[in-house]
Amino acid sequence: MNRESRGQATVETALLLPFIALVLLAVIQVGLVVRSRILITHAAREGARAAAVGASYDDVRTAVGIAGDLPIQRLDVEMSRVGGTATVTVTYMDPTDVPLIGRLVGDARIVAVARMRMEPG
Repeated sequence: MNRESRGQATVETALLLPFIALVLLAVIQVGLVVRSRILITHAAREGARAAAVGASYDDVRTAVGIAGDLPIQRLDVEMSRVGGTATVTVTYMDPTDVPLIGRLVGDARIVAVARMRMEPG
């Protein structure tokens, strides 16, 4: 390996490094959005479980907030009881705050719906 080849490898690495960093940041952001999606799905199920046993809207919202462990200000909870089925819809605006990537894609809107049969009572 001569001196010119080593210099070429250094230049190629310097040119590729920003691209590799950007891809790594994108992977991190996708992982955070997937994590939020899982938490919102779990929160909707917990809300539906609470609604199925006859809890009030405030109790359902509290159950969603506790189960999701996400900022309650970013959660929108809708509840309905129709035909023996309790349905809870949770909408969450997930902030994309990973440097560079967050500004490119904006906040992600995540929606989860859960239905459960009403408990007799």
